Amino acid sequence: MMSWLKEPQLQGQVPGTARFFATQKSIIQQRPLLKWCYDDWYARLQADARSVTEPGLLVELGSGGSCLKELEPSLITSDVVDGVADRVIDARRLPFADSSIRALFLTHVFHHIPDVGAFFAEAERVLVPDGVVSMIEVAHTPFARFFFKNFHHEPYWDECQEWPFAQTDSMMDSNQALSWMVFHRDRVRFEKLHPQLKVETTAHLPWLAYLVSGGVTMRQLVPGFLYGPIRGLEYLLSPLAPALALHWHICLRKTAGSATGSIKTA
Repeated sequence: MMSWLKEPQLQGQVPGTARFFATQKSIIQQRPLLKWCYDDWYARLQADARSVTEPGLLVELGSGGSCLKELEPSLITSDVVDGVADRVIDARRLPFADSSIRALFLTHVFHHIPDVGAFFAEAERVLVPDGVVSMIEVAHTPFARFFFKNFHHEPYWDECQEWPFAQTDSMMDSNQALSWMVFHRDRVRFEKLHPQLKVETTAHLPWLAYLVSGGVTMRQLVPGFLYGPIRGLEYLLSPLAPALALHWHICLRKTAGSATGSIKTA
């Protein structure tokens, strides 16, 4: 990432620390366009959870800088580092009883899991019947590939053939192309390996507001008073989401079998 694009509030901070995540939360609250994106994302996650008829726990993985608990007070937050959430939890080994969780939430977390096969097996075990894994992830549109390969500090390895990757740093060692690899390129393989998890939703998300807001790691690119015009332009550009979206919303539902679906725009 070019040095002038980096968010100065994070300068000198160590990713994954309590101070780092607190700063990111503050950045989200400071930037109306970025907060609008997160509000939209959280609304989608909550809607997925509300669609589950069976009772159960709500659990967020990789909570770090998340604000979701402010909207869902009963939510159990977690992260792989201590001191930033309710519990320390590794997504590959979920410390919950069988059929006890109504929804697992992940926002920018899935691509940090070095063995998603182990996570899927655990999700199949702990979710109640009809339970969901609801996530916001990096998309694989032409613009997303260009942006994340050239202007983001985490790797985007869409040429990888295998899902697992080596990890020594949970914040930096990742593969931002992973959700596309699993749920699009290797969809048949996923359905064969994890037939209880049906891919129910793959929807491209608004992108312009996030881009010009700078996200949680870069400088804001437009002044706050342009909030309204940017939102309006976002709406006008929505038909271009399959080419320009930076993120997508994915919902997996625990069922007795597997099914196919299609990518939708929203």
